[in-house]
This record gives sequence, structure tokens and C-alpha cells, in this order.
Amino acid sequence: MSLSVLLPAAGLGERLGRGPKAFLEVGGKTLLEHALSAFAWAGEVLVALPPGYPQPPRSGVRFVAGGPTRQQSVWNMLREATGDVVLVHDVARPFVVREAVERLLKAVSETGAATLAIPVPDTLVEEQSGSYGAVIPRERYRLVQTPQGFRRELLLEAHREAIRLGQDYSDDAQAVLALGYPVALVEGDRRMFKLTYPEDLDLAEGLARTWNC
Repeated sequence: MSLSVLLPAAGLGERLGRGPKAFLEVGGKTLLEHALSAFAWAGEVLVALPPGYPQPPRSGVRFVAGGPTRQQSVWNMLREATGDVVLVHDVARPFVVREAVERLLKAVSETGAATLAIPVPDTLVEEQSGSYGAVIPRERYRLVQTPQGFRRELLLEAHREAIRLGQDYSDDAQAVLALGYPVALVEGDRRMFKLTYPEDLDLAEGLARTWNC
């Protein structure tokens, strides 16, 4: 099966407060450069950038305009993609473990839709007016990661339906699930964490010094 990798990189990084995440540097490389290097082996790579930002010189990469939401950015890329299978990966996760991606692709070939996920490591509680509430058994819960993988035609259908209903999802697995199509959970990797808060940059700089995946 042919493959397209979609990199929504149009986020403005408001919680980090340092401008668009795609252009933040970790270990001497921007987050976008980390993602492009991680998927250099893929047949087709598309990137959605914030409107008005220059396209970095990169051969073999197609750039499209990002939208006001992640979902719109993915939709813009999805309409341009040609692969039988698409992987959607957030550039805010600069460390991509190839073995995890291979597990994901195997699951997509078998099921049509899959996402990486990891167990919840900490005690999970319900907050009640600022107090420690009921403990929620964590064994059944997972933290979702990217990339997520789908048959392209399935994801196109999911996005069309989301647009028709006026729904905006925080990830593509939710859109596919809303069609009634199951999404397989595949073992992820804790090193593929998402940079969201300023302190995450310190953790990323530390990992970048030893990264060799």
C-alpha cells in the first residue's frame, strides 16, 4: 500500500507562548525538521503551515495552507494526499520511534484504522471542587498518541461527515469512530510525548542529547 504522511503544523503554540510550535527548536532543530527527518522514508509527506509563514526548503515535501483548527488543517492535506494509507502526526511530538510506527502500519493494514496509545501511569482521580475525588480505575484508560493511521478513503469519509454535522474533533480517530468504525489501539512509546507546556521543552532538550531512533 502506498503511504502519505500528514503533518498538521499550523498551531500557534499558545500554551507554550513562544510562537508556532513548528518553528520551535529542540536540540538545534525545529520541531518541523524533527518530524520531516523522522518520516523521510515515507513516499509522500504533506505539511500544513500557518498562513503567511515561509515554507522551509525541503525537497519531496508538499506544503498546504493550515486552517484555523487542527481538523481543518488535516482536511486541507487529506484532499491533496494520494496514498492508500495516511498517517497523521503532530509536529509537537518531535521524537518518533520507528518501531512504534511499524506496529501502527501493521494494524492499519489489518483493520483500516489505528492509533498509538500508552497506559495511564499515575493514579487517576475525579476532581471535586478542587479536592481529591473518586479514584478512577486506570487499567481501562489510555493516553492517545500520534501518529494515527487510516485508509485514506475512510478518513476522507469521516472528515466529510464531520463537516456535514459541524463537528470539530481534537484528533482523527474520534472522527472515524463517529462513523461507527472501530479504531484499534496499538502500543505506543512514552518517548513520543507531546510538547505542550514550557517545562516540556526542558525534557525534550534532555532527550535530544541522546536521541538516536
